[in-house]
Amino acid sequence: MILEQGYSGVSIEAIAQRVGVTRPVVYDHFPNLGGLLQALVEREERYALAQLEQILPATPADDEPSELVARGVRRFLDAVASRPATWTLILLPLEGTPAFLRTQIETQRAQMLTRTERFVQWAFAQPGVPPELDRELTARTIRDLGEQAGRMVLTDPRRFSPERYERFVAAVMRLLWPRQVARTEG
Repeated sequence: MILEQGYSGVSIEAIAQRVGVTRPVVYDHFPNLGGLLQALVEREERYALAQLEQILPATPADDEPSELVARGVRRFLDAVASRPATWTLILLPLEGTPAFLRTQIETQRAQMLTRTERFVQWAFAQPGVPPELDRELTARTIRDLGEQAGRMVLTDPRRFSPERYERFVAAVMRLLWPRQVARTEG
């Protein structure tokens, strides 16, 4: 309902009608509309966080940074494509998005940035990373471009597919870390 009508179109009455129950049944489970929306957001957040945990490994092992980034982008965009309603709430906030949801989204963005910063720190310790790259800006760019790619997959999935983004990221990463291409081809 939120995706169809925005938050302003959601009410306890409308929800009860949609699911074929009476308002008291909804109130038996949720104290008010805010409580219902909070439960919905927390459920979708759990799905999203579980998917995000699979994108960048906590300890990258022996993989090349460029391979990890390309695979990570693909995993993220596959996650977005697999749960478009969840990711629409996160990446394409609707008019009237409640303040608590905006706060939760910003908290999760900050946590993803921290995880990305750890990955960038590991990647910069690998041979072949151009020394002029700024670590903080690199981490923010990875997160921000990933979010934008997710928005494109949601709004025009035929044109901006996860496969297309993965190929693009792999090509860009080969430009940034050409030493790795020579090592993998040699």
